[in-house]
Amino acid sequence: MAGDAHLRQGSGGQALSSAQHLPAPRGRLLTIDNRYLPPILITSILVGANLSFGILEGWERTALSIVVAIGTEIVLGRITYGKWPHPASAYISGISAGILIRSPFLWPYFFTSFISILSKYVLRLKGRHIWNPTNFGVSAMVLLAPATVTVLSIQWGNAVAPMAVIWLLGAVIVWRVGRAHISATYVAAFFVFSFVRSALTGVPWLATVAPITGPMYQLFIFFMITDPKTTVRSKKWQCIVVVIVAFVEMLMRLAEVVYAPFYALFVVGSIAMVIDISRESQSSHRPSSEADLPARDGQ
Repeated sequence: MAGDAHLRQGSGGQALSSAQHLPAPRGRLLTIDNRYLPPILITSILVGANLSFGILEGWERTALSIVVAIGTEIVLGRITYGKWPHPASAYISGISAGILIRSPFLWPYFFTSFISILSKYVLRLKGRHIWNPTNFGVSAMVLLAPATVTVLSIQWGNAVAPMAVIWLLGAVIVWRVGRAHISATYVAAFFVFSFVRSALTGVPWLATVAPITGPMYQLFIFFMITDPKTTVRSKKWQCIVVVIVAFVEMLMRLAEVVYAPFYALFVVGSIAMVIDISRESQSSHRPSSEADLPARDGQ
């Protein structure tokens, strides 16, 4: 169903943007700066899916999404921080919107990208943004304009060869940038809960698990749920949160909610972020030991 150089100022483009926090490995003949890994992966998803199955309604729509996202990022980054932000995060947001949004009109592509980038500058709590930008933008558009906007479904045709290549590339990249545990936990939880859905509904298990093979879920798994700016700090709780996301998604699917994964992340992810930010704020104002307490008179 989705980094930039100013991550420290609050970018958070998409899932794998954590790559920008990590220096590129040294001492190897062929290395790629980590900040370019997420754009390479998402471009591979776009090109592979479109050449194999023609998932795009038009290159001009995706191009519009990318241009609007990068343009909005540059303007807001310059106004907010006085610096020119790296475009990688905005590129990921734009290309994700171009892949995910389905509409006969151009304006949904424009506004999805614009809202996505705007959200990470406006919807913030104590310097951190609450929602993954693309998740927020896509969720907002399908909620506000359901008559004219839909989201890409399993239009790959679920062919094995291109899926295997993208999954392998994605797995290597999330491992390299230290977010593989999040993706792996979600996938495992999705498989478990698909068994539950199958048992409750009588739908064959392969039918309940099939959607995860499509490009929508690749963006969701490799970019949205792993976004370092919109995931909690603790590695343990990162895994717990995505299990809860998968559980809520299952409940929504049982209730026949169309865009279950996006809404599940929208709700669960934001609540987890608010709790994490609040706990972090409280701990920063709490003395860490008795040695930090002011000395009493006579001591």
